[in-house]
Amino acid sequence: MAHPRVLTIDVGTGTQDILVFEAGTLIENAVQLIMPSPTALLAEQVAQATADGADLFLTGVTMGGGPDHWAVEAHLRKGLKVSATPDAARTFDDDLTRVEAMGVRVVDGPNRTAGARRLEMRDFYFSELMDALRSFHVSTTFDAVAVAVFDHGAAPPGVSDRRFRFDYLREQVERGTGLTGFGFLAAEIPARMTRMHAVARTWTGSDPLFLMDTGPAAILGALDDPRVGELNQVMVANLGNFHTIAALLEGRRIAGLFEHHTGELSREKLEAYLDALAAGSLSNQQVFDDMGHGALELGPTAGPAAPLALTGPRRGLLDNSRLRPHLAVPHGDMMLTGCFGLLRALAVRLPELAPAIDGQLGEADLKSAERRAAP
Repeated sequence: MAHPRVLTIDVGTGTQDILVFEAGTLIENAVQLIMPSPTALLAEQVAQATADGADLFLTGVTMGGGPDHWAVEAHLRKGLKVSATPDAARTFDDDLTRVEAMGVRVVDGPNRTAGARRLEMRDFYFSELMDALRSFHVSTTFDAVAVAVFDHGAAPPGVSDRRFRFDYLREQVERGTGLTGFGFLAAEIPARMTRMHAVARTWTGSDPLFLMDTGPAAILGALDDPRVGELNQVMVANLGNFHTIAALLEGRRIAGLFEHHTGELSREKLEAYLDALAAGSLSNQQVFDDMGHGALELGPTAGPAAPLALTGPRRGLLDNSRLRPHLAVPHGDMMLTGCFGLLRALAVRLPELAPAIDGQLGEADLKSAERRAAP
């Protein structure tokens, strides 16, 4: 490919961050958009239905939760009705009996939903994005599309979705594929990752579709910050609007990891977790009992504590921290960190794109890094 173009979309809880990669141009001049997240957009629509006193019928696919879930709960508290197809209902819980316990009626079709306002649930606003790009005369022809979403996976009945999520992260780390191993072409997505599959089902294009988890994408993208990328040992934390993930990296090998809900963290608590991660003493059960997802326990580490780099919209949580973190700004734009991570992972999975991506973002020794990550 002489001049490939890649559309990257990092779907978060507060925003969806979009970067149009085009070979042969300066990355600083790339088309980029920071837009409200799909869950925030749906929450606004639900809130409007609540204000209008309209019942709801939710269709579509499983998508990200948070604001949309809270808006539906508020709608139900007003005494208004909510019906949802099974796929849409799984946004709120994989166990549909628990969804029905919320007050949502799970239906197989539009029967008995006459008069209800129909809203479509999805994480992938492709057609709307294409309309926006065309309005500014930006080409909508791409050689690949890469999307990052946070996926809890479909936990079996009786299994905590937090524990199920972190078990998946641990298994991926133990595979030794490194950060790029958290990304998949559409046909390769593990069966358990229902949100990734939902995005793939809404894709109707012929170009390769690449899916990746948002946390590892952000950590990988942060390594494009020059000060972070030059370090052989570094701790990188992504403080997202809803989730925080931190990884201890040694030669790009994941040597430690924990994930938590940002809203449950104070500066002091986060500092203590990062201290324990650096020392190899962080307990998986400790994080889980604190309403987090978990921690990867690898035992005590040797040598001095690794420098800390931060990214993510909630990085202000560590303002004036005694840990003195470096604020990672890859290619001058912190909000696109996940998009840069998507591009780096895509270059490994589709090596024909690597020369163009490396040419624009700079050389990344990911292949040797992945070899160092192997057991």
